[in-house]
Amino acid sequence: MSDRQPPRTFTLSDFDFSLPPDLIAQHPAPERSASRLLDGRADAPVDRIFRELPGLLQPGDLLVFNDTRVVKARVFGEKESGGKVELLIERVLVADGHGQAAANEVVAHMKVSKKPAVGATLQMAGGPARGGFGATLLGRWPDDDGPLFRFALSSPDGAGPHALMERHGHMPLPPYIERHQDGVDDPDAAEDAERYQTVFARAPGAVAAPTAALHFDDAVLAALAVQGVERASVTLHVGAGTFQPVKTESLADHRMHSEWYEVPLATLAALERCRQRGGRVVAVGTTTVRTLESWARSGQATGDTDIFITPGFAFQVVDLLVTNFHLPKSTLMMLISAFTGYEHAMALYRHAIEQRYRFFSYGDAMLLARR
Repeated sequence: MSDRQPPRTFTLSDFDFSLPPDLIAQHPAPERSASRLLDGRADAPVDRIFRELPGLLQPGDLLVFNDTRVVKARVFGEKESGGKVELLIERVLVADGHGQAAANEVVAHMKVSKKPAVGATLQMAGGPARGGFGATLLGRWPDDDGPLFRFALSSPDGAGPHALMERHGHMPLPPYIERHQDGVDDPDAAEDAERYQTVFARAPGAVAAPTAALHFDDAVLAALAVQGVERASVTLHVGAGTFQPVKTESLADHRMHSEWYEVPLATLAALERCRQRGGRVVAVGTTTVRTLESWARSGQATGDTDIFITPGFAFQVVDLLVTNFHLPKSTLMMLISAFTGYEHAMALYRHAIEQRYRFFSYGDAMLLARR
């Protein structure tokens, strides 16, 4: 008989921890690469500064970034009755010519006291008569019971959704970052327009930043090149679901949110070169992990993914992970526990709290090895 123990069954409570509120970073570090870096590759954690990262990697390693760009997706308006409404535009739908989506359609989260009826038009940013635009509710998405709402946008000049968001929208900061001006909610702080965006952001479509990549600046990127570390990118448009805690004690009952991703041909070639030379694939952020492992599982270089990575997951691509510190009971806590081992991950979090690392989007970073 084998003495091997059966794999542990994890529940939601296993990923809970107590975080002092003052460790939730409200502002970015003065310099991107001046953030702290908890080196968690070995059993014993090592406290470092992020700009040390290039020296921790090897010539021939491949660093993969998520090049998504955060859009001004938070838009305020009112119903025809005058009631206030807030939309967080999660995705711009692509017109496919087969009746599945038309031009200027989006899906969004809706914050409102009473949901409007299908067919009602919301007056966003004052509505078309005041230089804003209309948003006509078409139904729920992706199905009749879906968590999001589908809208058709309209403006006098025929501007598309991205142009309308750039013109009328606000930076969609996470709910735990507070911005106030004269006692009023102020979502347009100048520092956020620059710092809640990576230096290599390219493809617009995210409503949350790929936060592990916020620590990279030109000096770190230059040092990586000198070290002989190759760079490549993927795109995953981060959705607001990344901030949602899991609510079911059984992980199997959780309904994972869906996000659009793409792995370019140039990145597929870079991954093959890395494999051939025996290098390591270093993912910057959990979104990059989800993208690469979705591609490995499905063989699809582009599409939607609702991959849910929990302990026991068999990783096929990623060897090292650069990541920030995540929310209790979040799917991201489960992902890093699957990657580096549950006990090790929780020990690193205890160390981070004891040493007063800064948490969440504007917080510090970790470097983890796959175990």
